[in-house]
Amino acid sequence: MHALYADDMQAVNALILQRLQSDVALINQLGLYIINGGGKRMRPLLTLLSARALGYQGDQHIKLATIIEFIHTATLLHDDVVDESGLRRGRPTANATWNNQTAVLVGDFLISRAFDLLVDLNDMVLLKDFSTGTCEIAEGEVLQLQSQHQPDTTEQTYLDIIHGKTSRLFELATEGAAILSGKPEYREPLRKFAGHFGNAFQIIDDILDYTSDAE
Repeated sequence: MHALYADDMQAVNALILQRLQSDVALINQLGLYIINGGGKRMRPLLTLLSARALGYQGDQHIKLATIIEFIHTATLLHDDVVDESGLRRGRPTANATWNNQTAVLVGDFLISRAFDLLVDLNDMVLLKDFSTGTCEIAEGEVLQLQSQHQPDTTEQTYLDIIHGKTSRLFELATEGAAILSGKPEYREPLRKFAGHFGNAFQIIDDILDYTSDAE
């Protein structure tokens, strides 16, 4: 299984490091800290595997996977500030290591870098999909904030929250590969798969918050 994506993932990691570069030293420092924080790269991996499953033969899927990882990393930075988190994956969060202002602004830099890469792909359908999707991700985060400490929150509201904050990026990771591959007929089935996958992923993560300790 690993052999299916090892070379592609190595190329993604190289592009991440290349596009993280900034003339502002603090951006480089904090960006590397969070990117190298031990994440599974699950979302870019879905992009790579989806593109290969659709028979894509170019190399632009590397950029698309990098875009996904930059957006994901930005949301982590912003989430930790909103949640006042001190730990992520067993390490101090960026906001705890530096401060909230720095974490938010570097998150903004990563989103900007993602859209800079997206423009390089020169595909208006992709650009529109990601623009709309990124707005929906932000809406999910705001809905979560609005629903905090509300014991009467409904199951549907919970599902709306996790779709926005988690599953929507999984969807972009897969349907983006369909757009890039020139096979729009696969957008909807891939989006549905990724949406359910993302929901399951987030529900398990939320259950662990209640049932497990930090270790």
